[in-house]
Amino acid sequence: MSAEALKIRMETRDLDFYYGSKKALDKVNIACYENRVTAIIGPSGCGKSTFIRTLNRMNDVIAGARVEGTILLDGRDIRLPDVDVVDLRRRVGMVFQKPNPFPKSIFDNIAYGLRINGMRDKKRLEAVVEGSLRGAALWDEVKDRLDENAFSLSGGQQQRLCIARALAVEPEVILFDEPCSAIDPIATAKIEDLIETLKKRYTVVIVTHNMQQAARVSDFTAFMMLGELVEFGVTEKIFTNPVNKLTEDYITGRFG
Repeated sequence: MSAEALKIRMETRDLDFYYGSKKALDKVNIACYENRVTAIIGPSGCGKSTFIRTLNRMNDVIAGARVEGTILLDGRDIRLPDVDVVDLRRRVGMVFQKPNPFPKSIFDNIAYGLRINGMRDKKRLEAVVEGSLRGAALWDEVKDRLDENAFSLSGGQQQRLCIARALAVEPEVILFDEPCSAIDPIATAKIEDLIETLKKRYTVVIVTHNMQQAARVSDFTAFMMLGELVEFGVTEKIFTNPVNKLTEDYITGRFG
């Protein structure tokens, strides 16, 4: 798999990020390719979550946060003043570390974003809700329970519900911030299988502390340390023949 033949969907160029005076990211250059999974790995506190949250401007809400450099979606800088941040977050969806369903029914969790965007037609809503739940491999488990509260689902099901909620508004990129850290191994396997399926339709970026997970699900891997990108490349090469000794030391468990 040659990166040159692939389309770049999102890209950061010389990305710096500051929490007040503290620099959390330093000149990070990462490309996220269409219909591929990019994993961001590295020890705790290395800037993984900070990085992924710059991709849909989630960090904007943090007081004193500052971004420098360029973040491109389809070649356009998402930090330009005329960019609609609500629309950006529709196009670049996010699934968080812990499942965060709304205190509503399973159906209303999925329909929420659609209704905010003006969809009122009941049949259309039902069709999109079903399609989204199917897309998140959850439909067969909940199709007879759509009126039940989302909190009645197991942790793994809640996480897939949150994925379905992200899919409902038709994103182009899906960001996963440690999506399996709060769920059990069986649910984790389902999420990993789901990511493999999702990349056929979406560009996927996943932050994970689990290196085996990165090796299993991703096509490209970025290894970060102390806010800097140490190495980025095809996952198989990063894990079997890394260029940088730091990468090798981390992957072989000498630190982290």
